[in-house]
Amino acid sequence: MLFHSSLRKELSRSFGATLVVLVTIVMTMMLIRTLGLASKGSVNPQEVFLVMTYTVLGYMPTILSLSLFIAIVGTLSRMYRDSEMVIWFSSGRGLADFVKPLFRFAWPVLILIAVMALVGWPWANSQTIGMRKQYEQRSDIERVAPGEFRESAGRVRVFFIDKETPDNSKATNVFIWSIERNMQITTSARSGSIENIGDSRYLLLNNGQRLEQPMAATGLKISEFKTYGTRAGGNSGLVNDATPPRARTTLSLLTDAGAPSRGELAWRIGMLLAAVNFVLLALNVSSANPRVGRSGNLLLALFAFVVYYNMLNLGQSWISSGKYGMGGFMLMLHGGVLLINLAWLGARQNNWGRRIRSNPSTRAVSPTPKIEPT
Repeated sequence: MLFHSSLRKELSRSFGATLVVLVTIVMTMMLIRTLGLASKGSVNPQEVFLVMTYTVLGYMPTILSLSLFIAIVGTLSRMYRDSEMVIWFSSGRGLADFVKPLFRFAWPVLILIAVMALVGWPWANSQTIGMRKQYEQRSDIERVAPGEFRESAGRVRVFFIDKETPDNSKATNVFIWSIERNMQITTSARSGSIENIGDSRYLLLNNGQRLEQPMAATGLKISEFKTYGTRAGGNSGLVNDATPPRARTTLSLLTDAGAPSRGELAWRIGMLLAAVNFVLLALNVSSANPRVGRSGNLLLALFAFVVYYNMLNLGQSWISSGKYGMGGFMLMLHGGVLLINLAWLGARQNNWGRRIRSNPSTRAVSPTPKIEPT
């Protein structure tokens, strides 16, 4: 049918262009953010692109929802502006007739949003968190590049080493400056190696010197040693099992009755419900008068999306803190928005506002002028 095919074709072009633009913007922002984390030592500089890819993949439910919303609003607003909607209305099509072709176009996107929210989001977060933990749990010797001063994991020490062996657990010409117990401590040694003692890793220094200087008093204590051990700042491969809810699978959240798990699950399911409501919301807010500028209409659409999305995130925090229940909040938010959309669509479909304004009882009847014969 011409009506369905022409609408879906234009929606496809608009959706594709919007998705490319939004993905490019988000990738640029995530690249800047990831480079900042890499400069602080939180992310491996060699894994910047991989971390950025996982982060963008995690944001895909939001990107797809916004792309779908912008595509529908932009397409229908253009049809209003070019008087195409008037033609369809004159041919017997009502505003409610646009619901079917819109959802026929949107259903693959809605399925993709559901998959990315329920599966892709936790998987991308688990990969990112795993890489960051693995990088943060490496030893201080592994953090330091030869010939460079670097901070330790907890930023309480400054290291300088020379590496002459292929094994990263050994180093030569070690220099360590730290502040401990209100004292500035400077330690230097000819060589050092990493040893696992219990659950921690230690740096064992050989043939060195240690200088201790109180920060609030004068004096200097110098000591020499053949072997000295200090905490290397990493663990011996032990990983903390406390996985945050955003990195847990959806099945594990379903079996957990805790408030944080309920809040995360409400957000994931809410992304799909919000995308469905965004289709109807875009249909309602896209009406525009061809004789009036469309900036106000687009601002209303953007405001509606921002408010709805922020309420979704705010509801997650409320459910996680136990302030609201999962079912009650989702029914209030998504069910309320659905009722508003249906009522708004029914009002525009049946022209309730125009009927009230055009009620004969509210009109002022003008008297017919009487013409007398001359």
